[in-house]
Amino acid sequence: MRPSVLTVAGSDSGGGAGIQADLKTMLALGVHGMSVVTAVTAQNSLGVQGIWELPVEAVRAQYRSVVDDIGVRAVKTGMLASAELVETVAELIGGTDVPAVIDPVGVSKHGDSLLASQALDSVRQRLLPVATVATPNLDEVAQLTGVRVESESHLKEAAEAVLAFGPQWVLIKGGHLPGDAVDLLTDGTEEHWLRAPRHDNRHTHGTGCTLASAIASQLAKGQSVPEAVTAAKEYVTGAIAAGFALGAGIGPVDHGWALKRTLTAGTPAA
Repeated sequence: MRPSVLTVAGSDSGGGAGIQADLKTMLALGVHGMSVVTAVTAQNSLGVQGIWELPVEAVRAQYRSVVDDIGVRAVKTGMLASAELVETVAELIGGTDVPAVIDPVGVSKHGDSLLASQALDSVRQRLLPVATVATPNLDEVAQLTGVRVESESHLKEAAEAVLAFGPQWVLIKGGHLPGDAVDLLTDGTEEHWLRAPRHDNRHTHGTGCTLASAIASQLAKGQSVPEAVTAAKEYVTGAIAAGFALGAGIGPVDHGWALKRTLTAGTPAA
């Protein structure tokens, strides 16, 4: 059977991030994507115009519906919005014995807040401890730990600060730093430095969601954490390079870039 992966995240009506990006990524990487919608956003290339959280009961019912019947090989989280939703999702993941990729989404690409300030303690104390891999960007590291990364030399300090909250592994995403796009993956013992050339493309909406979903997809296929993160980094780098204009603002990465390359070469896509 094809591995099933579950995303627990918000809906992006513009289709570039959130649930929509997650499901596109999972399709591109050959797994069956399933979803638990935590919030609905009115969102486009210019920003987020509105957010409506779903009731905890609706989130719990969606999760139990798919996990209890279909089963799941990996879970990925994104926008959880409130402390109550964070705690509910952490409880559900804690009772599901599969790898969990936690993307502690705090702020959108356009700078819009996607997490209530009072939910930060719940992320630190409840959600990060159930993470197989946590994938904060530099703004989220600062939100969660107070550590401000201004150069590559600060990435280890940031990783140590996040690991103190209990995830098995942390991937500190250094994409906002100048130079090559460098990320640090570590469990506190092993270190894996992942580098990719920086592409001169402003259309990068959905990058974080896409990376976390790609990691979850590779974990569901049985890869180790370092293998999964390395493969996911390669996939998202290609998606960023192929990002395209959409609307009047920041366009999305291209989740289907590898499929298009395969089809152009004349080989049926897997």
